[in-house]
Amino acid sequence: MRHILSLAAPMTLAQLINVLYSVVDRIYIGHLPHASAQALTGIGLCLPIITIISAFANLFGMGGAPLCSIARGGHQEKRAQTVMGNSFSMLLLTGAVLMIFCFAVKKPLLYMFGASESTYGYADQYITIYLLGTIFVMVSLGMNNFINAQGFGKMGMLTVLLGAVMNIILDPILIFGFDMGVRGAAIATVISQGASALWVFLFLTGKKALFRLNRAAMRLQASVVKEITFLGTSGFVMSVTNGTVQIVCNAVLARYGGDVYVGIMTVINSVREIATLPLNGLTSGAQPVMGYNYGAGCYRRVKSAIKFITVVGIIFSLILWAVVFLEPRFFLHLFTQEKDLIEQGIPAMQIYFCGIFMMALQFVGQSTYVALNRPKQAVFFSLFRKVIIVVPLTILLPMVGGLGTDGVFWAEPVSNVIGGTACFVTMLVTVWPTLKEKGTDS
Repeated sequence: MRHILSLAAPMTLAQLINVLYSVVDRIYIGHLPHASAQALTGIGLCLPIITIISAFANLFGMGGAPLCSIARGGHQEKRAQTVMGNSFSMLLLTGAVLMIFCFAVKKPLLYMFGASESTYGYADQYITIYLLGTIFVMVSLGMNNFINAQGFGKMGMLTVLLGAVMNIILDPILIFGFDMGVRGAAIATVISQGASALWVFLFLTGKKALFRLNRAAMRLQASVVKEITFLGTSGFVMSVTNGTVQIVCNAVLARYGGDVYVGIMTVINSVREIATLPLNGLTSGAQPVMGYNYGAGCYRRVKSAIKFITVVGIIFSLILWAVVFLEPRFFLHLFTQEKDLIEQGIPAMQIYFCGIFMMALQFVGQSTYVALNRPKQAVFFSLFRKVIIVVPLTILLPMVGGLGTDGVFWAEPVSNVIGGTACFVTMLVTVWPTLKEKGTDS
């Protein structure tokens, strides 16, 4: 388990730092004088677009990295390099298309996401600048997976550390010092992501990398792109469905509770991003280990890794549940001083996080499917929890028994219990016996 922790620790820290890009923006914007609630809500309306851009980075980054790990385990260095080069090309192409598309439809999108006359201006200011750095996001987020897949966990952590530190420093200077407000937050984010992208590119083309980016490897091969896309579809679907849920939640909350509740959901999403990072880091750190040992035929070690991340994940999520339930006011105060938002946000946060401990099972099941190259199961359970359970419940529960806005927040714990159990139990039934039958340690 030492190998999992050696990768999980820096990857978790790296992901925590990466989340700080947007979360720090929200913290500073939430304390703007005179318009903090509207500005915070405006940034919250941009989250689905940001999430969907990240989804495409995951599609090719998280899709290619496990294939690289499996190739490493099988000593197929040339294949690993080709996978990485094709992933890089697809990230560049997709980033350019996404930027152009989002610029063309940003206004109707933001209104569809729940914008009002008082919040649209802030959302437009932020997303207009953020979109200019789309390719930076794609490269830094997507290609950093290949640094980790080559075993350079600490270097992967430094990738996002560089950008996050720059963002934390630039945010107050541009937001308050130059009185740029929301625009300043977006500019700081783009500059910081650009620095991270440059760092990744220089490392993957440098002498320390085991597999280097080069033009030959970047020539697209249909069969390789198909494999990358197929395996990355799980992470992609999870991110896209997260974006879909954000859109539906914001729209329903705007209808039943107005801008204040959209702001509450912005805070809740921010807390969830930070709170679930150790879980995500743990399972992400286990994936290269499981993939390598699976490729090398050491199936007993794969089973040990699954056991380890299950136990640690459940313990951590139970502690997380207790902390958020007992101290929701602390987390809300990080993002705002608005009295109405805080008082109405306390019960909302307690409801939303009450089933968080079951999410650990979802994380374990999903990571196992991805690591062992079982994308169909991973995609199905991504869709099952978010699209089949959360979205309908978000729409229907507010109409049941006068729940209103509470119904939106109850949809999450219900989906965690049903989706997490289904994903984990199916993994035990389908994957576990197969490993036992095939596996012997070596």
